Amino acid sequence: MTGQERLRSVNLSSSGLNALILPDGFSPRGYVLEIGGAEQSHVDLENPEHIFYEYLRRIGNVVDTIAPEGEPITAAHLGAGGMTLPRYIHATRPGSPQVAVDIERELSSLVTRALPLPEGTRLVSVTDDARAAIPYLAEAAGLPQDAGFDVIVVDIFSGRDSPEHLACREFYAEALPVLSDRGVLLVNVGDDPGLGFFARQAEALAAATLSDPRLGHRSGVWTLADTSVTSGRREGNLVMAAGPGMLDAPQRADRWLAAGPHPATVMDPVQTQEFVRGL
Repeated sequence: MTGQERLRSVNLSSSGLNALILPDGFSPRGYVLEIGGAEQSHVDLENPEHIFYEYLRRIGNVVDTIAPEGEPITAAHLGAGGMTLPRYIHATRPGSPQVAVDIERELSSLVTRALPLPEGTRLVSVTDDARAAIPYLAEAAGLPQDAGFDVIVVDIFSGRDSPEHLACREFYAEALPVLSDRGVLLVNVGDDPGLGFFARQAEALAAATLSDPRLGHRSGVWTLADTSVTSGRREGNLVMAAGPGMLDAPQRADRWLAAGPHPATVMDPVQTQEFVRGL
């Protein structure tokens, strides 16, 4: 193997798991980050606009519509992984100030060493618990203290579920005020058929939106997912979206649906609520 293709690994001090970066086997410069033997991220160094995982592609679809094409946005990533989405935002919206938070101090060093970020990427890496970092996210990103983020992405797992203190109404109620007036909180939820964990998270986020005065009577949660997941045929990921930037979501939902990946489901807050009640 060449130097670029050598397997890279590190032991993570917080979880005790081993993180590996290895070639994906089908892209000339595509790599997979594995943590504890499970695939966590995919990175295509030649084409950072290519997003392999379907749930992350759905997040990218929402990010694409937050501001006019090519306009820089501010983004916070709670859970850094292989930094797939920061690379995507830099490629599609150059100059975007971003901050990535991960509790594993060794992970960002491994990723940026083995899979260097494109030149000019404005990304600050922070080692901390995601919830503890919320009060100083803007400062860490080099923004004014009262600046809001256009995107906050929550993509954190402990085993199969999110850590309890990051999967509750209180956490979401702390994150929503950190959004800008066009900002969106995007949460990746992985679940089994039956979707009990997702139902609890959707209810928690919906309750948190009631405390944001910018949302008024239009609070609630949008859901983007693979139709086979919402139908209960298989396990998978669902993306929850909420925040001031979702107030005009009805004008953008058709675009998210058309962008896929297919088969795709996009549910507005009323549909999400009805769906959760039926689980």
